[in-house]
Amino acid sequence: MSIIIEIPESIASKIAELGLDIEREIIEYIIRKLNLDPNTEAKLHMDLAKRFLSEGRKIVEKDPIQAAEKLYKATEEAIKALTIALNIDEITSKVSNQGRWTITDLEKAVRILKKRIGKVVMEAWDSAWYLHILGFHEAKLDSEGVEERIDTIETLIEISQKELAKHLS
Repeated sequence: MSIIIEIPESIASKIAELGLDIEREIIEYIIRKLNLDPNTEAKLHMDLAKRFLSEGRKIVEKDPIQAAEKLYKATEEAIKALTIALNIDEITSKVSNQGRWTITDLEKAVRILKKRIGKVVMEAWDSAWYLHILGFHEAKLDSEGVEERIDTIETLIEISQKELAKHLS
């Protein structure tokens, strides 16, 4: 299910000025408000990861800029899901206290997850970050440049699903 929300122009321009990702902000806000148990929250992040991967794949040819950001979001959500499912308390406690995930939290989670799961976590994060900066913010990548990085991100999501199945059963 998708919900479309119209935001007044004055708020939209302020959001753009601050460089906020409104979709991410709304999703994080709703997750906090729902006060979900960790297993449900991890599954939700995994569902978002799969959705963003699918959306990114679908639009890579016609809109590589938006595809790059969708693929970045897929990776980010997979990392959140893994961090929660594997109960990496030093990250989840900090995120809970500050009320949101930061890039620093994600980066630290990636380093911990790399040790537990393998180098694919770091490889996918590096590809996703490249897509986020050069593909989305700088708009320097064409469809081929974005497409080249999908496999690593897809592998992370596949591994994440298996890890969640092991830890949440």
